[in-house]
Amino acid sequence: MRTSNCTAVTEFLLLGFSDALGLHILHLATFLTIYLAALIGNLLVITLIAVDSYLHTPMYFFLLNLSILDIGSISVIVPKSMANAILNTRLISYSGCVTQVFFFLFFLTADFAILTIMAYDRYIAICKPLHYATVMNKKACLQMATMAWSAALLNSALHTGNTFRLPFCHSNIINQFFCEIPQLLRISFSEVFTSEIQIIIFGACLGLVCVAFLFVSYIQIFTTVPRIPSEQGRHKAVSTCLPHLILVALLASTVLIAHMKPTSGSPSALDLMLSVLYSMIPPMMNPVIYSMRNKDIKAALWKLLRWKWFIVTKMSVILQ
Repeated sequence: MRTSNCTAVTEFLLLGFSDALGLHILHLATFLTIYLAALIGNLLVITLIAVDSYLHTPMYFFLLNLSILDIGSISVIVPKSMANAILNTRLISYSGCVTQVFFFLFFLTADFAILTIMAYDRYIAICKPLHYATVMNKKACLQMATMAWSAALLNSALHTGNTFRLPFCHSNIINQFFCEIPQLLRISFSEVFTSEIQIIIFGACLGLVCVAFLFVSYIQIFTTVPRIPSEQGRHKAVSTCLPHLILVALLASTVLIAHMKPTSGSPSALDLMLSVLYSMIPPMMNPVIYSMRNKDIKAALWKLLRWKWFIVTKMSVILQ
């Protein structure tokens, strides 16, 4: 509870870029490059899936969801950090911090939930191909996507509510370039044990459900692939699963490493690096990983480029 001598915090101070001009410019350029790469890559994936009817399948429907979530997660934190760097300020309002925590957790949780559903999609496609069209129909896909987004909404609301019901009186300095729950719990005025237990229990249950689905799906896939009669079929099965496994490993490992490390009371280069790894690298790498290993995405890209070249050629002929 708030004490009588506790002045409510109305704004927080985020971790700023280096005071040295060279490092300041380097950090800003790095953040801008990563953000633009993530934005362009995911928008390209969304465009290709939307315009190419060949990609209107369950796997690409979930990949489209993933790209939307990746754009959302990186857009919640990076533009604010870059704006603060340009304006030479570290401030973020209390309401802005609440919004940032809520939406970042929402997008991150939904991201992992969609990756879990994609594992189930691959399991049905490889282990029960004759039932694929029936099980992964349009209605089922929409229901699974809705469940993923709804679970993420509930998880985010619980985490955000538990965090910001605590008073912040001792300090308003967050040793991170965005509002991160471990850092907020560190500077809260009251005992946070109960709040942490509630967060851990719900988050652990949600995470265990996703991990169980991933584990069971891929155990079944790995036991089925060697029994596929044709080499081409085995290669196709592996090629569709490998990008997904890389995405899951990238997201899960970076989040786990970042949150297993004890929260530091002072700014740390390691904390900053780990936060960049789980908040910015997965959204940037996801479209790259899928594009490099996916022939359908490459074919759709070349088709789109040829179509644009044809339009430009036609327009130049008409203008002449």
